[in-house]
Amino acid sequence: MMRVLKFIGKALLALVALGAIALVGFYAADPLYHGRILRLPFIDQVKDVDFYSPLEVVKGNPAPALPRAADGEKTITPEGWNRALDYAKKMDSLSLVVWQGGKVQYEYYRPDFKPEDRTDPASMHKSVVALLVGQLLADGYIKSIDDPVANYVSEWANDARKNITIRHLLTMSSGLYRQPFSASPSGHFLRLNLGTEIRDLTLSIPAEEEPGKVFAYYNFNPQMLAILIERTTGKRYAQYLSERLWSKLGTKDAYVFLDHEGGLARAYCCLQMSAEDWLRVGLLHLNKGKVGDEQVVAEDWMRQVTTPSAVNPNYGFQTWLGTTYEPLRGYGKGVSAGVPHSEPFAAPDVIYFDGAGGQRLYVIPSKDLVIVRMGKTGIDLKTGNFLFDDAIIPNALIRGVIAKPEAAATP
Repeated sequence: MMRVLKFIGKALLALVALGAIALVGFYAADPLYHGRILRLPFIDQVKDVDFYSPLEVVKGNPAPALPRAADGEKTITPEGWNRALDYAKKMDSLSLVVWQGGKVQYEYYRPDFKPEDRTDPASMHKSVVALLVGQLLADGYIKSIDDPVANYVSEWANDARKNITIRHLLTMSSGLYRQPFSASPSGHFLRLNLGTEIRDLTLSIPAEEEPGKVFAYYNFNPQMLAILIERTTGKRYAQYLSERLWSKLGTKDAYVFLDHEGGLARAYCCLQMSAEDWLRVGLLHLNKGKVGDEQVVAEDWMRQVTTPSAVNPNYGFQTWLGTTYEPLRGYGKGVSAGVPHSEPFAAPDVIYFDGAGGQRLYVIPSKDLVIVRMGKTGIDLKTGNFLFDDAIIPNALIRGVIAKPEAAATP
């Protein structure tokens, strides 16, 4: 018996040694990429912002803190706030901040999270990319969003991708090939999210379908827009974002996640900032592209960003809309997960940025309302859908807005 146990022990030690050797070899092949893979299971992908390295600063120009409503100035009922807050806490939110009537009305931060703390917002970055493309147009770097991307990115000029326009990228209808999901380090999913050569990877994705026909929410679309921005401006993505948008909003410095030092920013995710700075982005939408007296983004472009596209009435340019009620909102072809909406939005003009798992910026112009919720809630393991219900927080606050007394008729 002892001989058998000794044999098993030696065999296990040999397996551990072989595993260690394999692990060292795996890591050494691309230390930055494989190190990210090995650390990923042990982090909170929203809160642990130091995981995302290297980062590049997007220079801001901080304005004074936004005004806060005193207790006697609240324009949202305590009942509306408490309903929203209860759900935010149930979903383990890091922050919930609400603007209405010209002031921050309410704000909540989890005890281990401070107002100035950054989070990683996942796909909320996509909606910022859409605003920046409008600046490309205004600056004359592109002539039209109906231009083929190949006019500006030569790698797409000699195959079927020559028919993909900038509009197709903005509306998630490019028809680019989507590789079946794989957790393999050689697959597109991990290479895009954690890899060190995402420029070459993005430029290598072939066309699969005719563009403009099918909505397919796909991270390579905004990533291609980042390449377009760098090619046309001759500037790094973070520099152009700072010069043409970020430094004009009153925001503090933000950060983008690079594939490697000096490399390409991930533009489909990973624009790190505080909740209050996200609120300022929402105010840009609320004010139709203006900050104070300055028209930072053209009003017509803001309108185009929030106009339903031909392929999805609930999607404009890299931005979600509450146009048509869907009990389970999907992400189009190739994505099985959906987001529950337990009821229609309580206002007809909801605009929102969607980050995986429930990170949200909601803008409701008809109610002069902006809501930021940061945190994530995970996946329902039975259905594969996200747990976060998109209707509960905005509807509680929309219904809580205190109606202004109507002005008396002029005699």
